[in-house]
Amino acid sequence: MSPIIDPFGRAITYLRVSVTDRCDLRCVYCMAEDMTFLPKAEILSLEELDRLCAAFIRLGTTKIRLTGGEPLVRRDVMTLVRALGARLGDDFRELTLTTNGTQLSRHAEDLAAAGVRRVNVSLDTLDPQKFSAMTRWGKIEKTLDGIFAAKAAGLAVKINAVAMKGVNEDDFDGMLAWCGEHGLDLCLIETMPMGEIAGDRADQYLPLSMVRSRLRQRWTLQDTDYRTGGPARYYTVAETGRRIGFITPMTHNFCESCNRVRLTCTGTLYMCLGQDDSADFRHVLRGGASDDQLDDAVVAAIARKPKGHDFIIDRRHDRPAVSRHMSVTGG
Repeated sequence: MSPIIDPFGRAITYLRVSVTDRCDLRCVYCMAEDMTFLPKAEILSLEELDRLCAAFIRLGTTKIRLTGGEPLVRRDVMTLVRALGARLGDDFRELTLTTNGTQLSRHAEDLAAAGVRRVNVSLDTLDPQKFSAMTRWGKIEKTLDGIFAAKAAGLAVKINAVAMKGVNEDDFDGMLAWCGEHGLDLCLIETMPMGEIAGDRADQYLPLSMVRSRLRQRWTLQDTDYRTGGPARYYTVAETGRRIGFITPMTHNFCESCNRVRLTCTGTLYMCLGQDDSADFRHVLRGGASDDQLDDAVVAAIARKPKGHDFIIDRRHDRPAVSRHMSVTGG
């Protein structure tokens, strides 16, 4: 089926699904240390999530990414992965997930068997002490073990790193070399003003144009047309043959090509990561909607998709542009 077209002529083909707001880490840019998580009654069942995903697939979604929180900490999440994997076909072409890697050692082979071919692993530094500080209590060994388990299972692995001024900005040369050594792509992401966190957002913000300029002092970054369906701009690293991507919501608004919407574990659909307008699908699902009514509700929500996000950093008051934490929406 042809995809839904939003009010600005963009085909919406990419659905990101947060299966849980919970996580086994507390990354400083993503969550507060003393997070309060959602009660179970507000969380969609795995069957409800599968039914919603099926509606999007009927309406032209070609790619679904499972996120969190940490998706692999949800009990029985592989039931959903296998159900969605069984839906892969001519139109629905890709099922993938973003993870912190801590549970990948247990799940990598099952993910591959279910039809997952690529995973993104969040890893902001290779320094064990920095890693523990940035995640508040994580051990880097679990994430590294997960990365290599995913590779052994035949999954393509991309490393996602959030760039933070004064924290990990000196780590990217080493990470690029390490990724080249192990056959991994790297994607750097500007920190986004979402949710109340400890620390000053303006102090944390590091423009990736500056990072790219520094990397070019050592590495040859060649233009490429490579795309994964997301917002990253990629370059081939001539010295390693791998790729590096840059996601720049702050310095370059990529909204003109946005093809995605985000579904939370409560059934709330956000048409834009940087806007608060949303649609409540839990009410629709639990109200006994037919598949046709569910499809109509999806189409109506996409019709409200805005032209772009409103990410700004309020340097006077250090307030987030969006009050919900990244872990709620799933990135």
